[in-house]
Amino acid sequence: MQKLVSVGLQTIGVLSPRLGGRLAFNLWRRPLARGRVRPDEQIVHNAARVEIVDNVKTYNWGDGNRPVLLVHGWRSRASRYAGFITRLLELGYSPVSYDAPAHGDSDGDVVSILGHQRIIRALEERHGPFEGVIAHSLGVPFALYAVREGVAAKRLVMISGVADFAYLADTFCAQLGLGPKINQQLRRQIERGYFDGDDQIWTRFSVTAGKLELLVIHNDEDEIVDPAQAQVLLRNYGDRAHFLPTTGLGHRRILSDPAVITEAVAFLQDPDSEQNSDVPEGLDLSA
Repeated sequence: MQKLVSVGLQTIGVLSPRLGGRLAFNLWRRPLARGRVRPDEQIVHNAARVEIVDNVKTYNWGDGNRPVLLVHGWRSRASRYAGFITRLLELGYSPVSYDAPAHGDSDGDVVSILGHQRIIRALEERHGPFEGVIAHSLGVPFALYAVREGVAAKRLVMISGVADFAYLADTFCAQLGLGPKINQQLRRQIERGYFDGDDQIWTRFSVTAGKLELLVIHNDEDEIVDPAQAQVLLRNYGDRAHFLPTTGLGHRRILSDPAVITEAVAFLQDPDSEQNSDVPEGLDLSA
């Protein structure tokens, strides 16, 4: 199917790059599939308190103290954080998450990074300020932008994340073998379709220098987000950024890996807190 779509868009792009860009945009913005709750996530999923906030399905666990926000990625859902949620609850945190519009159990159409900012802000007003924010994949730029715009958090854990906003268009075109003309038209469609024609979004929504302690986790075999994106995050956060490289997990299995979960949650803990006495050894905090 991908090959057929690729050949079709390439052919149309030769005749009309503008039409090719418009068709590419319609494909780019559609998840095409919804993530379903997996059997090993069901117990955690069922234990959540479910609410509708800003027209999306939201979930929260725990007693409300020490809330931690979890932001999922493209074609994903909140339940993918089941292992994180279990560990956070064991340590006295209160996980908070949501199914993005057109994802999981939430209705509606896909929203832009500004829509996610609005949702995250609403969750902060209801549950925050957050002890920490954990995000995966496309959830990383959504979370970082929300924090940059004022959402309160103490520490950040970014897993397999996109740092360069233009990467979203460039990688899509590369995967389908689409040339620079369609890429340019796709970018224009994204600017017009979601941002009122603002051509500065590629800089505006890319990661910038941050003031919070940040743990970057990426895998050397990530087949979705190039590990080089982790280096962009690290460079921008400078001495506040810490790196946890992993191997052999790919883009998705990294979220359920016990060692990743343990060390990511340990990073959120206040180093001066008594509750941090069981932090595992071996966390590489060298930038």
